[in-house]
Amino acid sequence: MKKAFLICSLFVCTNLFSQNYTPVDSTSKVHFVIKNSGINTGGDLSGLKGKIHFLPNNVSESHFAVSVSVSTIDTDNGMRDANLKSDEYFDAAKYPEISVGSTKIGKTNKTGEGYYYFTGNLTVKGITKEISFPFQAKAQGDGYEFTSNFQIDRTAFGIGEKNIVLSNVVNVTLSVSTRKD
Repeated sequence: MKKAFLICSLFVCTNLFSQNYTPVDSTSKVHFVIKNSGINTGGDLSGLKGKIHFLPNNVSESHFAVSVSVSTIDTDNGMRDANLKSDEYFDAAKYPEISVGSTKIGKTNKTGEGYYYFTGNLTVKGITKEISFPFQAKAQGDGYEFTSNFQIDRTAFGIGEKNIVLSNVVNVTLSVSTRKD
């Protein structure tokens, strides 16, 4: 009986103090916008998966490791989607995921609760670059919603070539819902 109580207590304590979260793909959004011939063209990626260890009272111990599936690119234009999945752009057959992992999470100097700063490595098409951006974390249910906006240079990751028609700057908007593990 004591052994069963000890095991149950350990399970309850682990779940009460666990700060591990899993992204919920169906309620999350990874959106991008790029200027193409001077017109904003956007799309979404899904297949979000990974692990998030988030400690709002000790952010230096937090870490994120998430990815999306390149084959899910959706710009509401099938021909464009197929072109983006080709080896000229994302090469989905060879590089099926875009991943990001944190190296440092810190607080920002923005007033109010829930504002943090992400520093980590973004890997696209087999190329890894350091990125940094602010984000906000809001408690929701048994998890969090993490939101952010940031920019990347597509050419730094070998996504297409530089040209006068397609901007090098890609605006990325994240809205990642999580559930507690």
